[in-house]
Amino acid sequence: MRTTTTTVALLAATAFLLPMPAHAASAPRLGACAPGELCLWTQNGFQGKRQVYDLTHIDIESCMTLPPGADAQSLVNRTGRPVTAYQSDVCQETAEFDTYPGGGTWVPQVPYRVRAFKVWEH
Repeated sequence: MRTTTTTVALLAATAFLLPMPAHAASAPRLGACAPGELCLWTQNGFQGKRQVYDLTHIDIESCMTLPPGADAQSLVNRTGRPVTAYQSDVCQETAEFDTYPGGGTWVPQVPYRVRAFKVWEH
């Protein structure tokens, strides 16, 4: 029994010294975004400057252009409503665009620079 207890204690102590698996070290962190918000980051992986929008400051089904010179490369939609992100700063569908569900969608890398968005009723 004493040998078993000593062995278990040694294994537990050395577990902290083992290197982390490569996939654990490279796992992306989810961007912090509160319920009811749309959060946009200037860089991939929820990095860079963050812009936060909530439904009290958004006109539903209207094109919301980001501030001049601003764009986003990652986003989180926790508005509870679908959000369409647009490459065009005037929400034109001739450029790239995608719609993200509102129940909680984390997108660490949008395939284009987001310059505007629309929040839909449902």
